[in-house]
Amino acid sequence: METQYKIEAIIRPHRLDAVQDALTELELKGITVMDVRGIGHQRAVAHTFRGSQYGNTLLPHIKIELVVLGTVLESAFQAIEKAASTGEIGDGKIFVTEIHQAVRIRTGERGAAALS
Repeated sequence: METQYKIEAIIRPHRLDAVQDALTELELKGITVMDVRGIGHQRAVAHTFRGSQYGNTLLPHIKIELVVLGTVLESAFQAIEKAASTGEIGDGKIFVTEIHQAVRIRTGERGAAALS
């Protein structure tokens, strides 16, 4: 059975279309996208509302999840990294974990067959 990997990428919201296009070019399907908020090295943003200043410590980002076979892991990883990068602090992170099993619920297909 070929090894499967889950890629989780936390990116800037305005880079989603570029990342999605890069994954489409690799013919990768089946991504999950979530709106998330968090903070890393990028610090809080100060806003002024009706004369009062307040800080927003949790900044909006997008989380993308997809599961790929080991044969396309590196190309998917590089495509996300290139498409999401602006060169500024706060561009995000990419995490890769090994998946032990995948099952398509409708058909019961397992492993690589569940991903296609």
